[in-house]
Amino acid sequence: MGGTMDGTKQRRRGNTRQRIQDEALELFAEQGYEKTSLREIAERLDVTKAALYYHFKTKEEILVSIFEDLSRPIEDLIEWGRRQPHSLETKQEIIRRYSAALRDAAPLFRFMQENQAAIRELRIGDMFKTKMLGLRDILIDPDADLVDQVRCISALFTLHAGMHVLQDVESDPAKRHEAVLEVAVDLITQAHRHTAGD
Repeated sequence: MGGTMDGTKQRRRGNTRQRIQDEALELFAEQGYEKTSLREIAERLDVTKAALYYHFKTKEEILVSIFEDLSRPIEDLIEWGRRQPHSLETKQEIIRRYSAALRDAAPLFRFMQENQAAIRELRIGDMFKTKMLGLRDILIDPDADLVDQVRCISALFTLHAGMHVLQDVESDPAKRHEAVLEVAVDLITQAHRHTAGD
């Protein structure tokens, strides 16, 4: 269907587009979004500004495209979650998949963490908030009490903390990831059991 055609088209021009995204994200992370210019991105890629302009007209366009590409798995996860029964297994699977999606998009989320002021001014701040609310609505039972609602939200933030705050706690990333995931799953499990009355 049409989706496959679009995917093929994107892959065809995806190389330059992806190189621009990767280099831009690296520069944004190194020196901050505000301080990075399109000219610098073009220089880093060794292309003319016109060549860069062919793909992206502004820095924000680059950033939004990075966000859309790297957060697509989260969008897919929300769509999947909405079609599933409101069971503990579904919620645990959402936490596991969200954790994997965060790990795959780590450079983007690291950049967002370090450039919060810029993110608030840009469209991706609202885009990310919408995704978080989508996940929240799937994880929280409508009749959950406030403490269990907080547990559900905390499960998501535990995964975020595992990426940023806890980086120097455990030197082995696999061990840290396991521990963070265990705590997040535990929070979701507790919240579900209270609400389900188990």
